[in-house]
Amino acid sequence: MQFDTRNKKPKLWNIAAVSCVTAAVIGFLVYQGPDRYAAVISGISDLYYLIVMVLLFLAFIKQLQYNPYSYNTIYYMGFLIFVLSVFITNVFLTVRIVRDPDVWNSRQIIYTLLRSASFYMQISFPFILIFSTALCISNISLIRHEGRRFVNLLGIILSVLLIAGESFLFLYDNYAGSMRQVFIHDLFAYTFAAVYLYFECMLIGTIIANIIVVNYEPEADKDFIIILGCGMRKDGTPTPLLRGRIDRAVAFYEKQKALTGKELKFIPSGGQGPREVTTECASMKQYLLERGIPEHLIIEEDKAANTYENMKFSKAKIEECGGKGAKIAFSTTNYHVFRSGLLARRVKMRAQGIGAKTKWYFWPNAAVREFTGLLTEHRGKQALIFGSLIAAYIVLTVLNYR
Repeated sequence: MQFDTRNKKPKLWNIAAVSCVTAAVIGFLVYQGPDRYAAVISGISDLYYLIVMVLLFLAFIKQLQYNPYSYNTIYYMGFLIFVLSVFITNVFLTVRIVRDPDVWNSRQIIYTLLRSASFYMQISFPFILIFSTALCISNISLIRHEGRRFVNLLGIILSVLLIAGESFLFLYDNYAGSMRQVFIHDLFAYTFAAVYLYFECMLIGTIIANIIVVNYEPEADKDFIIILGCGMRKDGTPTPLLRGRIDRAVAFYEKQKALTGKELKFIPSGGQGPREVTTECASMKQYLLERGIPEHLIIEEDKAANTYENMKFSKAKIEECGGKGAKIAFSTTNYHVFRSGLLARRVKMRAQGIGAKTKWYFWPNAAVREFTGLLTEHRGKQALIFGSLIAAYIVLTVLNYR
């Protein structure tokens, strides 16, 4: 599968259409007699979840072909896994309704939906436990090597929040009291589960999306490769992290030249920080020259102060060189590939990323920082999905008690 082979963004109108038809059919059956047609309603629900999973998977594949560096990539995969958990739960319910219709009725269908977020948390707990433990171990190693700074504690903080959320719901789940008290308790519990579900889906979707883009090797046909700056040593030489990005770009250049004979131009991108003796661009250029890259293949971009500006100013340099429609790659550290690609698309530049490896204890915490950064962007879209999810669980809670 190749990235950037589609010109149209995948749409989810098919899921909306299937949802409307399914809701109409189930609504008709409920009107005729919900308990009488409980098995049929549950079976239709199973078929609906299965169709949605297929459509989400196809949308995920098409999104990778259109633009892998997109929030849609995260959403499609994250919620595909969630719908899978709902499907599995509902299949078991259908079997129970068929076998014992006097005990398992239509109300259990709503209850199953209502419990779907909690069930998803339960079946994903082993993954969360392993992930959180590994994150803590890597963070402890990071602190030992890099010192006690707040940014080096992000992985531990996320791990604590993940485990605390799972533990809270487990302990809070069972409650006895009056009907009103139980309703308020359940409303809060299910809403909390929905909130946790959203962030867990985002986390899992982000991990999968990052794994895919980091392991993707662009075709050897590029005209330009942008190297994203990330700080220097006090003497102006590249840090190991920055050297990794440059070495990764040079390795791609050498591979492309060996395979196709086509040369590409390097764009080292990065300005000068307040405590830096030179620009990141100049530091990278010197290192490229030391690696044997001819100077005429190096285009300097020495103004950028962040990743967005790296992409924006590099695009301008490419256009100055008459490179409109050129094939572009960018080199950064593995944990930074997805978000860098997202920012490249934001400046309307199609570029495929390659990721340099970093130390095992540095990558997880850096990935958490990138995940946090993703959460702070596209707040409107996230608020819409987040709010819709909460509203759905509130409605289901009210229906369950009616």
